[in-house]
Amino acid sequence: MNTNPLDPLHVKAVVEAALLASQEPLPPAELKKLFDEPLANDVLRRVLEELRGDWQGRGIELVQVASGWRFRTRPEFQPFLDRLNPQKPPRYSRAVLETLAIVAYKQPVTRGDIEEIRGVVVSPNIIRALEARGWIEVVGHKEVPGRPELLATTKTFLDDLNVTSLAELPPLDDLGALLDQPGGSEPPVAAEPGTESSEDAVEEPRRAAA
Repeated sequence: MNTNPLDPLHVKAVVEAALLASQEPLPPAELKKLFDEPLANDVLRRVLEELRGDWQGRGIELVQVASGWRFRTRPEFQPFLDRLNPQKPPRYSRAVLETLAIVAYKQPVTRGDIEEIRGVVVSPNIIRALEARGWIEVVGHKEVPGRPELLATTKTFLDDLNVTSLAELPPLDDLGALLDQPGGSEPPVAAEPGTESSEDAVEEPRRAAA
């Protein structure tokens, strides 16, 4: 007997398999592409909520983030997994986190806006590091002389915080700790004269004294 392609149990199994196999969050529109027949929004939502319940109390959980749905390791188990990969990730400096916080909580902003708030000239390297990490992007230009770029955070930034929207951003004091995780940041480049040092972009973890 052929399986009904939209049988709830079959849909649930297919969606679960796709989410487990994907390295990136999958939005509902992508999940619907798994099936030849149209899948109603309420059916997909119910399936996702059932899956989230099924994985409660296990080492992995299903969460909704800005870009869609994904499985992730529960935070309380991360210290154990770190033992398999003891190399510490780069740590972002205070200058980078301050710049990111301004963009996150004041967006969209120009580099001049950031400099006015921080009271220092911002190195292009800091902006470049945040763009390379995928946390900020140019979303337009301010209609003033010179038309400076307007910067805003990305869905990747929200995904890394495990939130779905800017309204769910954590308290400002928690931002640095939540983003202190392995990332694909690029190494610093030389800063321009009169700006913050290139060392302000990414601080490599220091070895503990023997």
